[in-house]
Amino acid sequence: MKRVSIVIPCFNESEVIDTTVAELISVTQGIKNYEFELIFVNDGSSDDTEKKLLAHSKRYNNVRTISFSRNFGHQQAVSAGLDVSTGDAVVLIDADLQDPPKVIAEMIIKWEEGFDVVYGTRASREGESWFKLLTAKSFYRILNYLSEVKIPLDTGDFRLMDRQVVDHLIAMPEKSRFIRGMVSWIGFNQTAISYKRSARFAGESKYPLAKMLKFGIDGILSFSVKPLKLSIMMGFACSGVAMLMLLYSVYIRLMTDHWETGWTSILVSILFMGGVQLISIGILGEYVARIYNESKQRPLYIIKQQREVDVQETDSITK
Repeated sequence: MKRVSIVIPCFNESEVIDTTVAELISVTQGIKNYEFELIFVNDGSSDDTEKKLLAHSKRYNNVRTISFSRNFGHQQAVSAGLDVSTGDAVVLIDADLQDPPKVIAEMIIKWEEGFDVVYGTRASREGESWFKLLTAKSFYRILNYLSEVKIPLDTGDFRLMDRQVVDHLIAMPEKSRFIRGMVSWIGFNQTAISYKRSARFAGESKYPLAKMLKFGIDGILSFSVKPLKLSIMMGFACSGVAMLMLLYSVYIRLMTDHWETGWTSILVSILFMGGVQLISIGILGEYVARIYNESKQRPLYIIKQQREVDVQETDSITK
């Protein structure tokens, strides 16, 4: 019998976690001829998410719980779940029930048809502001323009992956992780399933504007060097404009009796060039910062406690 692992990252999901567990248990019990393991990764929650997850792992023999020593981030939590998964296929889904668990059955059908990756495409997104919808759509289109790897539009991490894809993903060691992009980079036979994304069942979004911006920057810088090329183009463009201004100034001075005696043009030129230089240095700094983070070779996460299906516990595991 084939096994499917379902990885669910959790951060302060106390209000929804009981419903999430019940929903996933119900959905997986309705899919016959498959064995399921549910891997909940508690990403350093400050509420009683961990307590509830441990209770569920004692109640259900196919529920595993991993707890981090602190909050390491969503992508690290997903990575931890992938590292310990044992299924022939792995499904990634968030705990907030915005991505409907019932779609997992459709993903398995596509997997059995021969697809190695089945990702969910959001046909609609309920309960989200126009600003978030606009920024999300803009981000994926900008990312695809800048990236050498084409990443499907309007997708998240909700997807099913075959074991060989998961093994390749685990073998990728980078610290600044953008998993949906990494899966696209790996390749293999991929297809999409369209679904309607629901509003959060309870609780608050764990991706405020600041986190969204950081996540977007990670995605762009992890899969594109075009920002560096853009800074070079900006430098050449500024040099060209400066040369034209120089020729114009010489012409006005030598061929006419009218020329600027003020400092406005000088100040504008200085501020413009200074802004371009700072932008270029900032872009370069972001890439250097990622090299620095990689060179430290720190683990992606630290596991405080792990409760396996056989009720064994392991402490202080690092990856």
